[in-house]
Amino acid sequence: MDKSKPSESKPSSGIRFHIRPARLSEKELLAELVAQSVRELSREEYTEREIEGALRTVFGIDTELITDGTYFAVEAHISGAVPIVVACGGWSKRKTLFGGDQFEGRASEELNPAVDAAKVRAFFVHPAWARRGLGTMILEECERAAKADGFTRLELMATLPGEKLYRTYGFIAGESIQHDMGQDGLITFVPMSKAITA
Repeated sequence: MDKSKPSESKPSSGIRFHIRPARLSEKELLAELVAQSVRELSREEYTEREIEGALRTVFGIDTELITDGTYFAVEAHISGAVPIVVACGGWSKRKTLFGGDQFEGRASEELNPAVDAAKVRAFFVHPAWARRGLGTMILEECERAAKADGFTRLELMATLPGEKLYRTYGFIAGESIQHDMGQDGLITFVPMSKAITA
């Protein structure tokens, strides 16, 4: 696939999904999507305290990924309506493994594709558009782009709600960790990794 051309899904029930690089001008819109996604889709795995703590300290948009051109937005195109952004996610060639702009544990140094794994980052789907294959659509775009940049492996830090998606896509889980959110307590994440397919 041409690296410069974002992909599209086949029409389904009159809806067409289009993936493209996210724009800095829509950062606020994406942040709202993140909050809606986390609060609605994480209820079964995390407590309200964990969810709100993670939104304050961890979950969010990493501006660096948008600037690098490695963060994507998925638009839903419905006949006769203005396209709406319904999901987002991306990958990174930098050392930071997870966390939005507010996350303190950031490392902007660039990775070496010959020895390092590209980082899959910050996947969020609007609750009204969940379970339509949008996460997989973004994963495919991330893997294709990382491969084009010379990476042979992917790694990520999964949330408990997201772990199933990544397992289905071929990621292998490591030992779960308890991330310290300071006064907001602990939250469970799962490190995962995958070889990029030839």
